[in-house]
Amino acid sequence: MSSVLNDSLIIHPPGFYIIAFETFPNISVYIIFLAFVYVVTLVFNILLIYIIACNHCLHTPKFMAVVNLAVIDIVLNTSTIPSMIKTFLFKDNFVPFNLCLLQMYVYYAFISMESYSLAILAYDRLIAICFPLRQNVFNTLSIMSCLIGVTWVYSLGRVAYSTAIMTRLSFCNSVRVFSYFCDYAPVFRLACNDYTLQWSIASTSSMVNLMGPLTFILLSYVIILVTVFRMKSVNNRMKALATCIEHLVLVAVFFTPIIIIFLIGLYVRSIDPDQRVLSLSLASCIPPCINSVVYSLKTKEIRTRALALVKRSFDITRTSSSL
Repeated sequence: MSSVLNDSLIIHPPGFYIIAFETFPNISVYIIFLAFVYVVTLVFNILLIYIIACNHCLHTPKFMAVVNLAVIDIVLNTSTIPSMIKTFLFKDNFVPFNLCLLQMYVYYAFISMESYSLAILAYDRLIAICFPLRQNVFNTLSIMSCLIGVTWVYSLGRVAYSTAIMTRLSFCNSVRVFSYFCDYAPVFRLACNDYTLQWSIASTSSMVNLMGPLTFILLSYVIILVTVFRMKSVNNRMKALATCIEHLVLVAVFFTPIIIIFLIGLYVRSIDPDQRVLSLSLASCIPPCINSVVYSLKTKEIRTRALALVKRSFDITRTSSSL
């Protein structure tokens, strides 16, 4: 069949077959690991949201941004890991066409929100350290709500358009998607008509939604470092920098693997497909798991209340067992 079809003739298959890790050894161990990652993601993020919601003194712009990140992390890992486990357990790698588009939409909307949520947390640190006397002006609950709302509306709207234009493609040949989910680029490359628009949207969105927030984060920390080293007291410098540690860890965990994978894809011509899929899956699944753990262990306010919650639960259990 001709590689270019008339736009009036659009062929949509019943669905796609997700093909990944076909030759990967010990795939069962990796799936067990992913199941563990997903459980940790759910438990720690839900605990984080519960602690912040139940403690009025934590209803601050910073912790509103932390809750936003926790919600995004839960949805992001839920969009991919359960389907990977289902494929392995039931040997069913078929995904209906509309469900494929839905998974694509949810994943890319929330991976975009993840990068913007880290930029929002950088904004919080920037205002807290560089403009401490103006926090009540530049970083209020209403301003933080607006920032979060804008990123949600932008990400959901932009990805809705990106996903909608996938319906203009015809799939008349292979329906085998070599990825760990209904990935945007591997799917549009299966089309037998022109996918220039889809390729342009994918490449532009990737650059804007990753490099834009990362650039803001880097500039924020340049300003923070300049402000910190102008402080006369070494103790004040250390205290200011200590408040940034958990955020810097999250930024490194999220952006470093993505940049490395991009550079490898750019400069290394031959890379094993299974290794590429493994790297991509780890790069997207691990950060949502680590984020909540880092904030739970490194943030004093969260750690103190989490320990109090565990102690109270233990005391209730011990009292009940003694009756």
